[in-house]
Amino acid sequence: MRVVVAEDTAILRVGLVQLLEDEGHEVVAAVADGVQLLAAAAEHEPDAVVSDVRMPPSHTDEGLRAVIELRARRPGLPVLIFSQYVETQYASRLLAGGSAGVGYLLKERVLDTRDFVDALERVAAGGTALDPEVVTQLVGASPVRGTIDGLSPREREVLGLMAQGRSNSAIARELVVTERAVEKHVANIFLKLDLPVSAADHRRVLAVLRHLGA
Repeated sequence: MRVVVAEDTAILRVGLVQLLEDEGHEVVAAVADGVQLLAAAAEHEPDAVVSDVRMPPSHTDEGLRAVIELRARRPGLPVLIFSQYVETQYASRLLAGGSAGVGYLLKERVLDTRDFVDALERVAAGGTALDPEVVTQLVGASPVRGTIDGLSPREREVLGLMAQGRSNSAIARELVVTERAVEKHVANIFLKLDLPVSAADHRRVLAVLRHLGA
């Protein structure tokens, strides 16, 4: 797997490179800010990206914003956020494009290097790797008031496929039903989870977060 690493702390950056190379992966670029991350990803077209959230120049959310831009340029690009901080606004935007190929781990909660590598490999394969604390904070910051307890078995199945980043058409193919049927299930999920219409752009990701937090 070819990886671009974005981490502004030199010791951590070198450590991540060494870890990934020891596990047989190729780090094609290791950079220290969001601008360099965008340039490196454009140049090397990696299989996955690992990025911190807070990087120069403002040390606020440059890394996460750069990752969102990368996913907009190249939909489905596997990305793993590795940070001390949960930035709820941009994390929700990142997941709004689908949870497939997205990870968000907290540095202080990764106690085994193998866990980190496993998470990156899972994300690179199109899976999801979200720290439970990240899910808790994202759910707590969302306007979701309902729970998944009231969903029917079919609606839970649809929501589970949504959590994999599947589109309505992909869900329809998986369940061997019409896309219109899936749309009705999704609408019922939004209704039962009491997702406000004003959150239309993010209702799908909020529903997924409720699923992940259940």
